[in-house]
Amino acid sequence: MEPVYAGLLSVLVLLGAILISRIPVGFAMAVIGLAGYGIVVGPEPALSMLGGEVWSVFSSYGLTVIPFFILMGQICFYSGVNERLYKAVYAWFGHIEGGIAIATVLACAGFSAICGSNTATAATMSTVALPEMRKYGYNSILSTGTVAAGATLGVLIPPSVVLIVIGLQTGESIGKLFMGGLVPGLLLMSLFVLTIVWQCKRHPSWGPTGPKATWKERFASLPGSIEIVILFALVMGGLFFGFFTPTEAGAAGAAIALMISIVTGHMSVRKFIDSVSDTLRISSMIMVILLGAVIYGKFLAITQLPFVAAEWITGLALPPLMIILLICGIYAIGGMIMDALALLLVTIPIFFPVVQAMNYDPIWFSVLITVVTTMGAITPPVGVTAFVVASAATDVPIEKVFKGVGYFIGAYLVCCALLLAFPALATYLPSLM
Repeated sequence: MEPVYAGLLSVLVLLGAILISRIPVGFAMAVIGLAGYGIVVGPEPALSMLGGEVWSVFSSYGLTVIPFFILMGQICFYSGVNERLYKAVYAWFGHIEGGIAIATVLACAGFSAICGSNTATAATMSTVALPEMRKYGYNSILSTGTVAAGATLGVLIPPSVVLIVIGLQTGESIGKLFMGGLVPGLLLMSLFVLTIVWQCKRHPSWGPTGPKATWKERFASLPGSIEIVILFALVMGGLFFGFFTPTEAGAAGAAIALMISIVTGHMSVRKFIDSVSDTLRISSMIMVILLGAVIYGKFLAITQLPFVAAEWITGLALPPLMIILLICGIYAIGGMIMDALALLLVTIPIFFPVVQAMNYDPIWFSVLITVVTTMGAITPPVGVTAFVVASAATDVPIEKVFKGVGYFIGAYLVCCALLLAFPALATYLPSLM
């Protein structure tokens, strides 16, 4: 069999292994990549490559950025930052029509700024926001859809684990990827707010007003959000102005988060142990996925599939914009049927050379496909954040949750259209670094 056809067959086998057999994606990529390498090159070179890549991946200094940022998010989670942030935002916006839902989106954005995980944000905000919206008579379609959609902001607003992994795989600057995702993340947050306003105009009964807080209560709530503001400003400011490398920023963020939680009295020994335990579990999962992606990427490289695909696509009689739209369509469909991180790790080695051949900005492309793929986190049949919210709102069927998040798909499409029309949304801040 020609190496290129072996590469194509491996992609189909890999998708089948992930979707049908439910084999963890990291192990699936590692096994298929190693087997394919052994068939194409030989068993001994395959084992030699495996040993070299295991050492290379797990001894990489750059990978330490992942557990540091995850630890920062877990410390904030266990110290109750999310609840205090939500109360502060709720005090300012809860009294307007749809205000509690708007407060939920803003709190999701704030928590995303130090968490970086869809599922963690969805689980956290479900326990905090859903009871409040149920208490004030919010329609379950609006309330569950808001939490599920708002939770996806964690992938764009830095620090983002997905952007970290893209940076490690492509060699792009993680700091620049963070800055590239900041404006689109805030833009998507604003579009979510406009979506809520539009829904409440069409269905006034869906988002009734809550009690109006006094100005004294509003200002009294601000200390609950100041922790995130300080943490975000120090970490992202240090990255932007070059005081920190991404790894140093993660370490500094974790240390600052721990100091703040201790000083404010919100961290106990038990909570700290739990935060470290969760960090180890999540980091190990991501490391295995990365190792599998590296091994599979080595196999794809020897089959020449990424380069043949790049030549074929660039040779099509299509304008570059049409090719980008075609790639986005593939990511949109792929995001519906498999995990976003897994999809990106499988496909970036194929599509990244295409984008480079067309001279598109790699930071812009990375942010664009992150937005497109993340849309899959709220679309069936995978829709992971929708299922997390449905598991928390046991009285709301999953069909209603998907109906609720369906209203927010338009916000994603508008965000993608604006990124295509105005690439500077993702490239301006990185260009200043």
